[in-house]
Amino acid sequence: MRTLDQLAHTLAQLDGRGYPSYKQVSGPWGDADLMLALDHVQGDPFATPSRLRVRLSPAIHELPRELYATATRRMALCDFLLRRFAGAVSGATDRHGSGKSGEIWVDAGDAEILLRSGCAFVGDDLELRLRVGLPAQGRRILGRRAARLLTDELPAAARRVAWSHVDQAAAQRFVELAEDHAYVQSLLPERGLVAFVRDGALLPRASGVSSRPLRNAVPFESPPSLRVTLPTLHHGDVTGMGLPVGVTLITGGGFHGKTTLLEAICHGIDPHVPGDGREWVVTSPDAVELRSEDGRSVVGVDLRPFIADLPGDHGTERFSTPDASGSTSLAASIMEALELGATALLLDEDGCATNLLIRDARMQALVARETITPLIDRVRQLHGQAGVSTVLVVGGSGDYLEVADTVILMQDYRPLEVTARAREVAAAHPTGRAVLPPRGEIVPTPRHPRLRSFDPRRGQRTKVRARGLRELQLGEQTIDLGALEQLCDDSQARGIGALLSWLHAHGRAGASLRALVDQALEAAQEHGLYAIDPLPELAGVRRHELAAAINRLRSLELE
Repeated sequence: MRTLDQLAHTLAQLDGRGYPSYKQVSGPWGDADLMLALDHVQGDPFATPSRLRVRLSPAIHELPRELYATATRRMALCDFLLRRFAGAVSGATDRHGSGKSGEIWVDAGDAEILLRSGCAFVGDDLELRLRVGLPAQGRRILGRRAARLLTDELPAAARRVAWSHVDQAAAQRFVELAEDHAYVQSLLPERGLVAFVRDGALLPRASGVSSRPLRNAVPFESPPSLRVTLPTLHHGDVTGMGLPVGVTLITGGGFHGKTTLLEAICHGIDPHVPGDGREWVVTSPDAVELRSEDGRSVVGVDLRPFIADLPGDHGTERFSTPDASGSTSLAASIMEALELGATALLLDEDGCATNLLIRDARMQALVARETITPLIDRVRQLHGQAGVSTVLVVGGSGDYLEVADTVILMQDYRPLEVTARAREVAAAHPTGRAVLPPRGEIVPTPRHPRLRSFDPRRGQRTKVRARGLRELQLGEQTIDLGALEQLCDDSQARGIGALLSWLHAHGRAGASLRALVDQALEAAQEHGLYAIDPLPELAGVRRHELAAAINRLRSLELE
């Protein structure tokens, strides 16, 4: 392998040459202990920055093996080290020059701890992946500046993640917190819980676009009747509210914290960094937040549990439309979530089509023939027959009081368990609404996508690009991810694009949708996201978000 000294010498010789001459430094440089690899060299200072890897041997990184002995520990430690590396390279960034000259990008996270392609263990070696804008003035190489950056500053920054340089106690806390999140998640089913919110948690955020906790926020305090104590591996027993399985309503006046609680539960699927305030909000990994989406595409979904007997004898057993209504889109999303194995549905009345949630007595009396069976008439069946819980934020649909197992009233950001009172209110104020009997079982029909649906080509070139968190371009089409609110990081959108492209090339023809997404995620877990697509800015997702992106493909075809 060529040494870093040889790289410095080569770069000095390239000083002043045309930018394409940078191609001469492609490949690995260094030695057995520290290797710098330029995997893709940009052809122009204004183009997408070059892709680099820095690999450190155990003799350099010195990280204790027990800290990366399991998948959860590796994920957390790599997330911690990426944040450390991002801080270390910030001093090396030098934006003087043309285009993206001298800029450095490390895909470090925000509030959530995620599986990322930017850092991984290769055996016991640690590999850091990043993008660098190779220095240039105009379109002429700044070779000496590049030599200083690549052979001095970047290796020095990489060494800052070594065990002897990091805050070892902070690293230990980071890893142990993520491990305890996974451990508590594993306890939820046996305790009959959908989610757990520890006493003292700070749920409100500083703003709608900030992940930071609100200053002077009211600490969470669980209602005594819902208070549970759970063991952990590293933090002793933790006490807080256990949200039971079944049908749970979260209600209360406006601005009292209903949606804030639901949002925290929605994002409790992922571990959070120490100090976030939601570190001990832990939610079932198969809990799925749903909302209505006017105009979304629906392909081949069996809607009969919610929508049937359409005028003109049109069936809904394999329903498709390029332009779904709010009620149809929500019905489709429920059935799609069940198809992928959801154990809990999380809904906010504000974001859901009213006619799929409820049909009151007056409308029942006025409209004799209705094609929609609202969720209120299915929600008990969902739990009793399918084992799927529902958590619903509700402020105006009082009929749900009659079907709820648990009712939580939010008052000044404090939860009160008022189930008994809710039943008294329901009995004292009957609405006269007729409860429709169950019409068949709620059994989702497996669908089998054709792999050509995931074609990432645009013309003769592959085109996969995320535009922020809510939009993904895949080949000729754009996927709207706006309703997938449990996504939390732009790199997850990029990860979805990479996984869809991988499925186009490697998916098992004829497999069901669930089998396909599981195939992709198992490959990513076994070999790493970088093996799916060698990009340094990918983050992991659940099967639910990957399948949801597939369900929104306007090119989706089924066998």
